[in-house]
Amino acid sequence: MSLVDHRHRHRHLERIAEVRAGREPEKVGYPIGIRETEVVRTAMVGTGLLRVTLGGSGTEGFEAHAPDEHVKLIFPEPDGSLRLPEPNGTMLRWPRPAGTSREYTVRRYDPAAAEIDIDFALHDGGLASDWARAVEPGAVMHLAGPPGGLIVPHAYDRYVLAGDITALPAIARWLEELPRNARGWAFIEVADAAEEIELSAPDGVEVRWLHRGDRPAGTGDELARAVTAVIVPENERVYVWAAGEAGQLKPLRRWVRDELRLEKADHDITGYWKRGVADFDEDH
Repeated sequence: MSLVDHRHRHRHLERIAEVRAGREPEKVGYPIGIRETEVVRTAMVGTGLLRVTLGGSGTEGFEAHAPDEHVKLIFPEPDGSLRLPEPNGTMLRWPRPAGTSREYTVRRYDPAAAEIDIDFALHDGGLASDWARAVEPGAVMHLAGPPGGLIVPHAYDRYVLAGDITALPAIARWLEELPRNARGWAFIEVADAAEEIELSAPDGVEVRWLHRGDRPAGTGDELARAVTAVIVPENERVYVWAAGEAGQLKPLRRWVRDELRLEKADHDITGYWKRGVADFDEDH
C-alpha cells in the first residue's frame, strides 16, 4: 500500500469512527477496489439463502464497515469475455457499455481467514442465483467495491429493521453489529419456518418472523402492517431501516414521513428488487 493510499485509508476510518460516535448518520466512502477472488465453499443458510464464501489473495485489504454495504459481482458476457472496470485513483473507471454485474450485500468479511461471505436469496431464473447454485470451489469471481457505506450512530433509542429474505443478510449483520444494549424491533418476511436462520440480536431487540406461506414473494401487506403497528415511545429517537420488494415498501415510506415524521437522515428504505423487473436497481 502506498503512503497516499495509507493516508486515505486512515482518513476515512477516522471519519467512520466520528460518525458512529455522533448523532447523525452519514455516508462515508471507501477506496473502491476491483478484486479477483475465488470460491472457497458454498453452504445453505436455512432453506432460502445460499452462502458463497470467496477467498484468495484478492480479498486482502477489503473494506467492510456498514451492515448494508454492497459489492458488484461481475459476470462474463455471453461470449465469455469480462468487461472489468479499471482502478482510477480511489474510484473505478467502468467500460462502456459496463459489464454485466449484480449488487449483493457483504454478509461477512473475515480478514484473518481472508474470506468474504455473500448470501444469495434463491429464485428461479436469476443470473446470480443460478450462478451460486452451480458454482464449484476454485471458480473465479471478480467483485468491485464496496463504494462506501451508510454509517449509523449508536445514539438512537430504538431501531426498526424490516425486510424480506433479500434483506435478511443485511438485517443479520445489523443485529450482530448493534451495541448489545440496543433496543428495537426486527421484522423479516420469509416463506416459512425453514427459511428462518439463527440471528445474534441484542436482548432488547425483538425479532419477529412473518411467514407468507403460499403467497408469492413480494406480494401482500403483512410486513407493512406488522412494522407500522410499532409504537415508538414519545421523546425517543428512532432509526428505521427497511429493504426488499419496492412496492411492498411504499407504506413504510409513508409511515416514516406521515406518522413518525422522521428527518431524512433518520431512515433508509431501499427497494432491492421489484416484481417483474430483472436487475432492478433503485436509485437511492
